[in-house]
Amino acid sequence: HVQLVESGGGSVQAGGSLSLSCVLSEYPYSKNCIGWFRQSPGKEREGVALTDSDGEATYADSVKGRFTITQDSAKNTLTLQMNSLKPDDTAMYYCIVDVKWGEHCSHAANMYNYWGQGTQVTVS
Repeated sequence: HVQLVESGGGSVQAGGSLSLSCVLSEYPYSKNCIGWFRQSPGKEREGVALTDSDGEATYADSVKGRFTITQDSAKNTLTLQMNSLKPDDTAMYYCIVDVKWGEHCSHAANMYNYWGQGTQVTVS
């Protein structure tokens, strides 16, 4: 059973930085998409940053140039470095992983079956 545990959320002022971490109990497949989604009240889950087993990363337009996703496969750890944070970045952030189906990792939430419990990020 795959387990994902996030940490690093908190409160920060606009313009500040936070780093989120996710530790996986295991990678479920030989080729995986792993990354971060977020959800704020009244909004759908948004694929923020995703990466695959080859290290290709894709980002939502709303965070390009501000967020960086990195993966340490040897340590089963995923990190999301968030800079120049804005109040619109306020959300619950979830770590996800699942099989990589296509050429690129999908940013659709329904493509992912393994989710962490989430960590709250608040930007004021």
